[in-house]
This record gives sequence, structure tokens and C-alpha cells, in this order.
Amino acid sequence: MTTPDLLRAPAEVKFAEELDWLESIDDGPKPYSWRLSPRMVRLFVLGSERADGLDREISQKWFGDRSFVERSIVTLASDRGLLLIGDPGTGKSWLAELLAAAICRNSTLVVQGTAGTTEDHIKYSWNVSMVIAKGQSRASMIPSPIMTAMERGVIGRFEELTRSTSEVQDALISILSEKYVSIPELDDDNIVFARPGFSVIATANSRDRGVNDLSSALKRRFNFVRIPVVTNKRSEAEIVRFRTTELLRRHRIELDVPPTLLDILLQSFADLRTAAAAATSDDEKLESALSTAEQIGVLEDAILHSNFFGDRTLRAETLAGSLVGSLARRSPEDLAILNKYLHGVVEPRSKEAGGEWTAFLEGGRQTIVTLS
Repeated sequence: MTTPDLLRAPAEVKFAEELDWLESIDDGPKPYSWRLSPRMVRLFVLGSERADGLDREISQKWFGDRSFVERSIVTLASDRGLLLIGDPGTGKSWLAELLAAAICRNSTLVVQGTAGTTEDHIKYSWNVSMVIAKGQSRASMIPSPIMTAMERGVIGRFEELTRSTSEVQDALISILSEKYVSIPELDDDNIVFARPGFSVIATANSRDRGVNDLSSALKRRFNFVRIPVVTNKRSEAEIVRFRTTELLRRHRIELDVPPTLLDILLQSFADLRTAAAAATSDDEKLESALSTAEQIGVLEDAILHSNFFGDRTLRAETLAGSLVGSLARRSPEDLAILNKYLHGVVEPRSKEAGGEWTAFLEGGRQTIVTLS
């Protein structure tokens, strides 16, 4: 199956050529069952530099501090689980996917943590029709993604760990500690042992604190890597460009994103974050986390709108409409905050700088009127 056949190809499929090439030249020491050495895993995630002396360029896929990636890789080379924690949109899940793809060429053994996640989702369940016909056996058992990762000696992923109940979290403690799962329903072959190379990458939203706090016992089984919000404009611009290029390629859209409009988008989010930090109550803050991921979503919305309903040219008015439409989730609270931003920040800037800022102001105002 080729990448265009998939709505969203996993990293090991999308970057298969790079991974094959890195594996062919990799002569570094590898932990048991790893497809790439730790140095090559880091290179795959962060991209190559001229000093690496490679015959081809490896694209940068995650934008952040090198130390976060290195600590994550070192953790996975040990027996401890890795917990990536941070605000929404900081790239935790993407980093987890890239690490799993580079280490074991399989990033799809994933459990999604929700209020409805049960112990069966991280251990096993049963094929009811097979149980009725032939009874309980290993053949009629349905292993969870985590159990499959244990049996294969690869990486299992657990998204949004703090969204799961304490009972589910407790079940994960025994897996991380004992490295096996008992199957009491069976008389024989009733223990699944983890093979070398098995580990768990979990993610947690720091804004979910208090939803289902991790127990001290579970915290001890993880190494924590805190992923901060990207505040450097240059790094954030690189992330947005990278994701936008992916979007255009996936949708086969030929549309330029003018640098001036990208600067306006970045500056707008920076302004709104500053206002949120200075707010004295939740009513004065947008419900949006104002993350880089939401910034990408605003740009994606504007690009698609311009392509399908415009003249295939991205304009400041369209970008402003997408920003207001995406961030105004509460009415009238969010609309009032955005209106205040347009009048208090964008209007003076448009009088001073003119150009695209004036068009951006007009597009924002029109959208607020429409939504009010």
C-alpha cells in the first residue's frame, strides 16, 4: 500500500524510504530488537545536519529541544516507561509516533485513553463466538495493542493516560512492573511474558491535572519528559511550514502561503497568548489553548477555504475569518475577547503598518458580526 492510498499514513509508512536507508548505513550499537541505534533514532526525528556527513538529507520531523528527544530515547533503551507530558498541541503524540516508528517500525499499537477505556483495552478480551463454539483458549483471545507489543518485544503507546480511570492505570502498573500478564481463565499457557525490547510510551495533557491523577506507584514506573509550549517564533514558524507543506501535498493543492500572512498568524497567536497570561479570570481567556496545533488548524482552514471557495489565493481576510471562526468556541465570551483584541491591538497596528494588517482587521470584524 502506498502513502496516497491512506488518509493518514503512520510514520513508518510515510518515511519508509528514510528508515530503510538509515538502517542500511547504521553500524552503531543497538538495544535488543531495535531497528536503529539511538543515534540514528535521534537523527531520524530531528533531521540531519551538514556535520553528520551523510550522503542524503534526512528531514526534520519534530521541532523542539534536542535534550527532550535524547532523554526519551535513553528512557526507552531502559526498562522504564516513557511519559511525555505537556500542554495540548506541543507535539507529544507526534514525537511518540516517530520514536516508535524508528525503534521498531510499528507505531500503530496504540490505546486511546478515555473515560470509557477499560482494563480489557490494555490486557485482552474474548472473541465471544469462538468461545461459545470452542471454549476459552489462546486462539479465542483478543490481545490488546499493549499485550501485542509485549509479545513482539516492541513499543506500545498509551495516549491521554490521565483520561483513563484509576482502575485502568492500576492495571498498567503490573504490566510495567512485572512485565507479564496473567490470564486466569486459562489452565495452560496462561501467562504472556514481555519480550526484550518492550516498552510503553504514554502521553498526558498537563491541563488534565485533576481529571484522573496518576498514582505515586504509576509515576515511579515512568520517566517524565515535559514538553514545553513552543514560544520561539522561528521554531513555531518551522513547525507550521512543515505541517502546511504536508497538508498541501496530501490534498494536492497548489497554493502559496505568503510569508507576510504567516507572520501575521504567528504574531496574532503571540498577542493572544500574552493577553491570556495577563487575564485575571477564565472569562477573560479564550477557551482555546492557543497551541501550535491550533495555529496549524487555523491555517489549514484558511487554505482549504481559499482553494475551494476562493480564487486559490490565500488572503488576509480569509485568514482572519478562519482565526475568529476557529477560536470563538464560546458565545459571547470568546467573541468579546477576540473583538477586544481586534480593536485594541490589530486596529492600531493596521493604522501603523497598513497592508495585510488592514485586510486582516476587516476580515476579523466581518466574521465577528456574522457569528454574533
